[in-house]
Amino acid sequence: MPVLPQLEGSTFNADLRDRHIIHDNAAHDRNGNPEKWRYEIWFFNEDRVIYAIHGGPMADRKNFQAATYQCIRFGELWQVNWQEETGTICSLVLDIPNQRLSTLLGFSKRHWRTENEAAHGDKRNAEDFARWRELAKIESSQADRILLSEQAEILEDSRGVGDLEPIDLSWQTL
Repeated sequence: MPVLPQLEGSTFNADLRDRHIIHDNAAHDRNGNPEKWRYEIWFFNEDRVIYAIHGGPMADRKNFQAATYQCIRFGELWQVNWQEETGTICSLVLDIPNQRLSTLLGFSKRHWRTENEAAHGDKRNAEDFARWRELAKIESSQADRILLSEQAEILEDSRGVGDLEPIDLSWQTL
């Protein structure tokens, strides 16, 4: 696919297209003890991300989403943003030279605190997908959010699918 107009002239193809990253977020459990939450993300193309969550409260989740990419500094810093069917807003900044990620996630409070297991599963499974869409409806206000900011060390940085599954670009996203 051609690069989107806002990415024309950027280093998107060299920096992100088909890049596959595995990282551990430095997080804390419910008791405040440090722990690592493993994530895997594939910057599939200029408007899709494919990812899996392997650790933490949202572990055992596989998803893909339409995403926006914004270059902060060519060859060095990129911001990637998307919204999930659950209503969760996701933003990450990839620091290429330092091999780090900084993330901001905006969960509904009830989704994060008491209904996080409902977000487990694979978007390709119709039952999981339908359940996720219901999570977006559980709060009465957009102000009922938990903002989770994390930093991660990149453990693996490669090109291609890795252990994730490719998608058909016709599949539904937000």
